[in-house]
Order: sequence, then structure tokens, then C-alpha cells
Amino acid sequence: MYILVCPCILDPGLRARGITTPRDLESFSRALDRCRRFGLEIVPLPCPETNYLGRDREPATFLDRLDTPEFEALLDSMEKGTREVIRERGPPFGILGVNSSPTCGVDTTYHGPGTAGSRGKKPERGVFLSRFPEIPAIDVQVFARYRIYLAAPLFSEAERDFNRKLSGILASRFFEVYLPQETGDDSCSRGLESHREIYRSHVEALRSVDAVIAVVDGADADSGTAWEMGYASARGIPVFALRTDFRMAGRCEHVNLMLEQSATVAGSIGELLSALDMPGALRPRKYSAAGHETAP
Repeated sequence: MYILVCPCILDPGLRARGITTPRDLESFSRALDRCRRFGLEIVPLPCPETNYLGRDREPATFLDRLDTPEFEALLDSMEKGTREVIRERGPPFGILGVNSSPTCGVDTTYHGPGTAGSRGKKPERGVFLSRFPEIPAIDVQVFARYRIYLAAPLFSEAERDFNRKLSGILASRFFEVYLPQETGDDSCSRGLESHREIYRSHVEALRSVDAVIAVVDGADADSGTAWEMGYASARGIPVFALRTDFRMAGRCEHVNLMLEQSATVAGSIGELLSALDMPGALRPRKYSAAGHETAP
């Protein structure tokens, strides 16, 4: 399995002068670490902007300096070369892009000029990545966040089996999962010191992850899961709640109001994966005056 990677993630010096921040560099490094950790082969894409404008260049939008027949011909050539790689290797896992790039943006691009306050941003792929609409693309800032804490009830065999299944699906998508039931949190015969050690282990894990996934099926959310969601939310850690249960907790709530409002709620594993790969992919749930969910 391989992933197509925009080359500035491998060599930030390819980016326009002055735009790379320490956060960018950390995200680039962590995204590449994720690829190496899971054996995901890195295949670099060509860099249209560097090829056309050179390495040492000022930042510019697409309309500023790239909207030319010569650049269009360069994109044609680079697309042809990339598609040859895909024909030889087979379909990639996806494309790792850099949002806001005029050429390699995933869901935002500096097209320019824009209205006041927009700085020329458009909600679409950059002009090079837009040539591969059939290949999933993910922004490097999102891909760099791959350490998951799986908060869920674990008191029955059915619950533990579901947790293992979900953990396996996440691992197949190259997420590193902390699963509490694997740390000994599955017995009612523990002593007090074991309780303390389990608590310390879970809290330490919560402090080091990039996101929490919480299974909130049932008439009410499991109390331990609810605590873990609240702790993560208070620390600014994104929380994704998986609720496959069709029952409502209230007229406009699928689960407890405080939990639902502090998390991105997914109704299926497929929705959950979409939300993890592209935050914002899940639209807010809408309700009629009678409290019934309506189509977005």
C-alpha cells in the first residue's frame, strides 16, 4: 500500500517564502511518522509551483501568477506522469495534501483575489489535486492526528467484541488505538491499587492522544465513557461520538445533550471514518418543529 504525498511535506523548502510555521513542520513530521509506523509507502508527487516559479519565491494565489497557458501545460504533463505511476502501482491509499495551497489544497485553496477577509480562499481542491477527483485526499494537518483513545463500555462480551472490531477497523486505516480493556480494565475483582493504576494509565493515555472516539450506544451513555469525553473536551481534545442506536434521548438529542454538544456525532462506522479523515464532513443534525430529524 502506498500514499501519494505532496513534495513540500517531505521538503518544506519547496514552499513559498515565509509561509511555513512551526505547527506546519510538526504536522509534516508526524504525518510522515504515521506512514513509517504503519508501513505505508511514501510516493512523492511533483511540485508544479516550484517547477514553474522556482524554489525561492514569494507567496501568491493561483490568479496572481499561475493562471497561464504555460502552467496549464505543465499540469497536463505532471498529471500524465502521475497517472502512469498509478497505472504501474495500482490505486493509492490516497493523496496527502496541504490545505490552502493553490495547487495541492485538499478542500481549500488560495485562488484569489477574494472578498474582504477571505484572502482569496475557495472551498475546493487546488488546481493539481483537482485533476484526481477519484482519489481520496486528506490534509496533512488532519493526517498528522492519528493517536486515538477508544472510550466505550466494556462490561460484557458483546461490548468488548465490538470494541475490538472497531479498534481493528481503525488500525486498518492507520490509526494507533488505545483500547482501555487491553490494560486490565475488565474485571470486577480488582483491588484498590489496581483501580488507581488503571485510572493513572487511562488519564495518561488521554493526555497524549489526538482524538477520543466514544461509543455512546444504549439508553444512556456509559458513565466512564461520559467522564472520558468530558475530560477530553475540557482539554481541547476533539471527541467523536459513535451512536448506532436509533433511540432518541430527547426531542432533539440522540444522546445526553452535554455529550452531544461537545462531540462530533456519527451514526455509523462509515460516518465516523469520514469525520476522522475530514473534520466537518458530518453536517449538523437538523430537526423539524416536532423534533424529527430532517434531511440536511
